[in-house]
Amino acid sequence: MIYVCIPSYDEAPTVGLLLWKIRQVFAGFPREYQLLVLDDGSADTTGEVLEPYARVLPLTVVRHAQRRGYAAAVEALLRTAIDLTDRPKRDTAILMHADFAHNPHTIPDLVRRIESGADLVVAEGRLEGEPSRGRRLVRRFAPVLLRGVVQVPGVKDVVSGFAAIRLVALRNALRSHSDRLLLTDGWAANAELYWRAGRYARRVEAMTAVERHDLRSRPSRTRPWETVTELWAARRILRESPVPPMPAESARREVEAEAVS
Repeated sequence: MIYVCIPSYDEAPTVGLLLWKIRQVFAGFPREYQLLVLDDGSADTTGEVLEPYARVLPLTVVRHAQRRGYAAAVEALLRTAIDLTDRPKRDTAILMHADFAHNPHTIPDLVRRIESGADLVVAEGRLEGEPSRGRRLVRRFAPVLLRGVVQVPGVKDVVSGFAAIRLVALRNALRSHSDRLLLTDGWAANAELYWRAGRYARRVEAMTAVERHDLRSRPSRTRPWETVTELWAARRILRESPVPPMPAESARREVEAEAVS
């Protein structure tokens, strides 16, 4: 099963169309899939938009009564996938945005890499669609700001919000952080997720994927200076947080055995 995890806040104009596009992708890429959307206390009509799709698509909607932020939404979605799966050794979570920044047609490439043995695949963004100069600069230097506190071997764009994670690796990471996996928010939460889950991955891969910010119907929420400030604050949080433990030999053998069985 492929669990497509989509955090959403005030994305009524795009989230329904995105779900339909994903359905079209899987029509030509036959795999079992489940759509998981978290409505993070949206103030628009996101809830109403999702209702008819839940009747015709394999869709589970999780709702927060009040907005709790990106990291809380991502973690809730991933925990939902873990709760639903009965095959963590084979099943995968795909994380992507609800505003068409990430192209659904990239999903098969991510899945194929997982099927070929990777446990974590990060789609590093190639920005297109005339993103602002500020966004380009912050995106380029964000990994530099987190360098030294977050290390994901082979991945340069650690703040990308588009990735695939084998659920057995994610499950083991969650077991090591039963109360709360993600301590940061925003872009830094993506890096923290890959850092923590990557400790339980036999193989980590990166691939390039187009990332667009001109297809959304709302203004960008990214404020370059605020983002830099948040990333700098995240350095301190991650520096003071426990380093993700390396899995014990028994856990490592479990990951390897489950992934190939």
